[in-house]
Amino acid sequence: MDNHHEDGRLALWCAAAPDMQRAMVESDPRHYFVPPYVGYLGWVGVRLDRRLAWKKVAEMVEDAYLAVAPRRLIG
Repeated sequence: MDNHHEDGRLALWCAAAPDMQRAMVESDPRHYFVPPYVGYLGWVGVRLDRRLAWKKVAEMVEDAYLAVAPRRLIG
């Protein structure tokens, strides 16, 4: 998302495993947040405008895919 509804963020919204959202947001609110619309489903917002290591961003994207992809595609 790029400044979604004027929130000033450049971010990804990623699906997350149960309880990961809370742990991530509480441990590092500078980089993670609860996004609107899908936050109640456990998704986590990942700030791209705060110099989070790209390796960490890549891990988040992979984890998000694994959280929602059909089993036949994960194999």
